[in-house]
Amino acid sequence: MNQQTLSVREAIRTRRSIKNFNGQPVDQEDIEAILEDAVWAPNHGNRNPWRFVVASGKQYTGFLEVLREYGVPNWKELTPEDLEKQMKKFTGAGAVAMVIVPEDARQKERLEDFAAASTCIQNIQLLAWDRGIGTCWKTPVFLDHPKLREALGVQSGERIISMLQFGYYDEIPKARPRKPLEEIVTYYGNASEEE
Repeated sequence: MNQQTLSVREAIRTRRSIKNFNGQPVDQEDIEAILEDAVWAPNHGNRNPWRFVVASGKQYTGFLEVLREYGVPNWKELTPEDLEKQMKKFTGAGAVAMVIVPEDARQKERLEDFAAASTCIQNIQLLAWDRGIGTCWKTPVFLDHPKLREALGVQSGERIISMLQFGYYDEIPKARPRKPLEEIVTYYGNASEEE
């Protein structure tokens, strides 16, 4: 499934969040290779403020039970058909990485660590895309559920900031527009020159 290597620019501009995965499993070796490169993200003080709980292959099949328990409200009351529909958002993916960061009591460090981990997540997404693997960065409310945290071994003073899904896809979503530069960039000094 490996495609031709993309340039950095191509990877940034062509990457899409995939929501409709085709159910094909993602090899653990691919996830490991992606993570090994992704952790070269810039991070303040070289704190490397991230860790990952990864489920792929048979482990992902088992992890689906955890996602059903905490990600589908009242799942025991649903018909098998409705439960299958609700689980589709999880079952289509081929692997998942839960991204965990320390929650430093100091605001500056906490924000730096969150920013660094976000940069690492972007690296993961770009590296996966380069391998023909789609990703979707999800932040569902159940990530803070105490029993989910316990099941994943998340410690006090840590936070799950992403449920990063990996998977293969049959169709690439269309690009969504970005704001033009003139709406988001102000050049320092221009206002005073016009006066």
